[in-house]
Amino acid sequence: MLDLSILIGGEAGQGVQTVGEVLSRILIRSGFFVFSIQDYHSRIRGGHNFTQIRFSGQPVGALSEKIDILVCLNQETYDLHFSSVKDSGVILGSFSPFHAELSIVRFIPLDFEKIAQEVGNKLYANMVAIGTLMGVLGLDQAVALSYVDELLGKKGEDIAGANKRALGKGLSSIQLINNPVLLDRKTFPEKNPHLFILTGNEALGLGAICAGCTFYSAYPMTPSTGIMNYVATRASKYGILVEQAEDEIAAINMAIGASFAGARSMTATSGGGFCLMTEGLGLAAMTETPIVVVEAQRPGPSTGLPTRTSQGDLEFVLSASQDEFPRFVFAPRDPQNAIDVMVRAFNLTDRFQVPAIVLSDQYLADSAWTFQDLSLQEDGVSLQVSSALDDYRRYVITGDGISPRALPGEGNGVVIFDSDEHDEFGH
Repeated sequence: MLDLSILIGGEAGQGVQTVGEVLSRILIRSGFFVFSIQDYHSRIRGGHNFTQIRFSGQPVGALSEKIDILVCLNQETYDLHFSSVKDSGVILGSFSPFHAELSIVRFIPLDFEKIAQEVGNKLYANMVAIGTLMGVLGLDQAVALSYVDELLGKKGEDIAGANKRALGKGLSSIQLINNPVLLDRKTFPEKNPHLFILTGNEALGLGAICAGCTFYSAYPMTPSTGIMNYVATRASKYGILVEQAEDEIAAINMAIGASFAGARSMTATSGGGFCLMTEGLGLAAMTETPIVVVEAQRPGPSTGLPTRTSQGDLEFVLSASQDEFPRFVFAPRDPQNAIDVMVRAFNLTDRFQVPAIVLSDQYLADSAWTFQDLSLQEDGVSLQVSSALDDYRRYVITGDGISPRALPGEGNGVVIFDSDEHDEFGH
């Protein structure tokens, strides 16, 4: 079975992420299953970035150790990743190779920026690189042009046309080289219109939507920001209010207030932001207010390493905030599990009126899996509330330890919310 890995590298600002996203979707529309991961620095320009894509005719859920094709948008990519290229591999780039071992792989000299200048701007070098990869892989140009139209058509014919010309230039440049094609189209799987790609962050956002989330507040913090972006772009369709708060303290307190008023609410952050949220987490616990918090882990104390992956915060979230109180803690393993975990987290925080924390990390957040279908194994449930009668006691002691929850304004009773020690009425 066909199974290849591609690594595209350059510096931040060269459009490495765009190459990965566009190529992934072209491969999927050609019938392949794709798994990809981004590696990037926490700055807008400079620093080595790369995207690695593994594709096959059958589902894949991890990377390969060795690379079949290395695309170098700069010299540094070659220096850092040459040792990972298979003996039968191919390297594309415009640098001056100096490894004696280069004879065991095939080097195709292409100056992506120079070719892009022929289109009008060196910024199109990333689209040129996609065109060369299409030539090396023997992909259908019509599939790529169709996707570029879909992706950039709204930006106007000038932009879409220039990108399509850059893609064509890359393809024609590689076709001038003898025997550049690695793959035979006869080995390609049949095109499957039901394949789609989903990142971990997108799955967490989709799970929140499936759970009936109606309020989302957060302060952007890598690698959790993608969840807010996903939910915000669908907020009007699904009746969700999304609020970008001024900081993490405000974000969790907004979510608690929304939940008190009857919204299914959540917030998301990373370890440093979760530190600021811990007093708010205690407020949710003391007032018995349902809330879901996603904590996307990253390495190191303080600001740490914003764009690297880690799974070191479990002990922290288990004991966060003062004293002790019950909480749910989840750690999804892939997008399918992430969807189910989010629905379960909303259901359980609502039922038991204690916080639910979902642990993520940069690897889950930014990796992308290809699926043919997804199932929803957890059913969303309706909000568990009752009417406030005249003698309503928000914190009445019950046999199962769960007090009846009512919303302010629903019924004749007064709903009191108190973070201090209180009696059954909330005083």
